[in-house]
Formats: sequence, C-alpha cells, structure tokens
Amino acid sequence: MQSTPAAAALRPPAAAPAMRPVAAWLFLSAAMVFAAAVIGAITRLTESGLSIVEWAPITGTLPPLSDQAWADAFAAYKATPQYRYMNAGMSLEAFQHIFFWEWLHRFWDRLTGLVFAVGLAWFAWRRALGWPLGLRLLGLLVLGGAQGVLGWVMVASGLNERPSVSHYLLAAHLGLAVLLYALILWAAYGLTLQRRGDFAGAPALRRHASIAIACVAVTMCWGAFVAGLDAGQVYNTFPLMDGRLLPPESFSIIPAWLNWFDNTALVQFTHRWLAIGTALVVLALAFRCSRTPVVGWGHLVGLMVVVQLCLGISTLLTKVPVWLGAMHQAGALLLLALLLALRFVSRPIPASQPR
Repeated sequence: MQSTPAAAALRPPAAAPAMRPVAAWLFLSAAMVFAAAVIGAITRLTESGLSIVEWAPITGTLPPLSDQAWADAFAAYKATPQYRYMNAGMSLEAFQHIFFWEWLHRFWDRLTGLVFAVGLAWFAWRRALGWPLGLRLLGLLVLGGAQGVLGWVMVASGLNERPSVSHYLLAAHLGLAVLLYALILWAAYGLTLQRRGDFAGAPALRRHASIAIACVAVTMCWGAFVAGLDAGQVYNTFPLMDGRLLPPESFSIIPAWLNWFDNTALVQFTHRWLAIGTALVVLALAFRCSRTPVVGWGHLVGLMVVVQLCLGISTLLTKVPVWLGAMHQAGALLLLALLLALRFVSRPIPASQPR
C-alpha cells in the first residue's frame, strides 16, 4: 500500500545502530522532564510546594518512615507562614497529602537527573557520543543541577514572610525545565528525524516555526505567573471577563508597568490573549505546511494547538481543577515538542543524509 505524503513526512529514518540506544535514552530523559513538569504543576495546584521546609538533596530522598518522623516534619511545616496564614488547624492526614506531592516532585527530579547522568557517563565511556554531542549533553547536566538549586531558592522564597512562593521564581523554574526539555528533544531529533528543508519556502517556514516556538514560550511564562498568583481563580468567564474585555482594576498598581506582572486581573488577561495570538500563529504555520514535505507535522501542530486552546478555556471556566490544570501544562509541552520537530525537519538536507 502506498503511503500518503503526510504519513511519509512523519516517518523517521532508521537511526544508525550505534546511536539507537543514545536516542532512546534522550527520549526517555525528555519524557521524564515532561513528567516532572506535570508533577510540578500538580504540586503547585494543590498548594503542596511549601510542605517540605528543607532541601536535603541526599537525606530527603525517602519520606518520613515513622510516626515521630511525621510529627517532626509536620512541626517544621507549622512554623511556616503558609500554615499560619492559610492552613492553621490542618490535620496530619491533610499534611501528608500535600507532603506526598512535594516529595514526589523532588524524588522524580532526582531520579531524572540520575537517569541522565548515568546514561551520559555510560555512553561517554563507550565512546558513543562524539565530542560535540557529548559536550552539549554535559552542559545540559550542569543546567539540570542549576534547576535543582533554583527549585530550592523558589521554595525558600515562601518560607519567610509570604505564604506562597515568588511567581517570578516559579516562572523561572518552569522556564528552565522547559529549556532542558527542548534541548534534550532537539538532541534526540538530531539522531532520529530526517531533514526535509530543501523545498521552496523552507527558510520562511523555519522563521515562522521559530516565531511560533517563541510565542509558546512567552505564553507559558505568563501561564506560570497565572499559577503563581492564583490568577486563574479571579475571572472564570470567556471570552469576556465578567462582561468586560478588560477588568477595571487592571492598572491599579503603581507604577503601571508592574500590572503586567503582578496584577492578577491583567496577568490573566495577558495570558488569555497571548494564548489566542499563539494559536493563530500556529494555525497559520500549519496552513503554510500544506503542499510541502513537512505537511504531516503541520497537521499535528494545528491539531495540538486547537486541543491546547480548548484545554485552557475549559480550565478557566471550571476554576482550575487540578487534573485539568495538569493536562493544560502537559498540552503546552506536547505542542512545544511538535513545533520543535517541525522546526527541525524543515532544516536544509545535509550532504551526508540520503535523499
């Protein structure tokens, strides 16, 4: 049976036998970063992120294993502003629930780093990477360590006077995770996907894809601001915000420019319209892929951006249930992965690649 052009555009070449394990390890690492970001979203949505008040990267691997250990962990949490101002009177059982999500998030992050570090050491020892790729991946390992430090700095921002973490640090923490995810995927694509960018209009399509990726990144940043400020709870109607295009308190903070980052109403407004603008950019990109060798990827990004927009609107209208908020985070990461793949396959065909 003859395959369609769209199916042919999505079919990857067979990786060189020596590089197949490397590609599988990279995709596994990217999937683990993806899961870490989704678990992080659940941790934020359940307000669990301040339940563990010490970093303890080694000794904190296991949760409390005795009644006394649980009592000590709960006593430490009771000294935090979040407990005093938001959760006074919380039961031990309720504390154990929020503790679980923060512990799982930290444990999964450590496991992800371990999988990446062990894989890198193994393939380097086997001389399977080559210097350029090996050095890039070593840089990603260092970046992953910085991500762990940034995560603790973010948590520490909510352990002094304020009962929540800084939404700026939350956005930085998510942004660094997304950068790691994207760079690992890009390395994996280099071992598995075939470039098809020698068609007319390929340079313009690559520029368009780069703009779409930037739009997704900026929209995700404002999504982190929304999450950090609980701005998804203030206006739960769409397309208008309680009957208005722009709420009256949108510029109540002085100086005015701070409203774009600190005002819950304007932050939600900005995220809404960034999302709509991004969807239009991606749909235009999908249309641009028509009648090109990358049409299959165009279909996928077009479908995914519609799904993601629907997830975002549904999350807003239902006042951000945890499961839907987590799906919205996952949808953004899947959309980014597809856009990166489209950007990669639209690159010029190298002389070493069979045509």
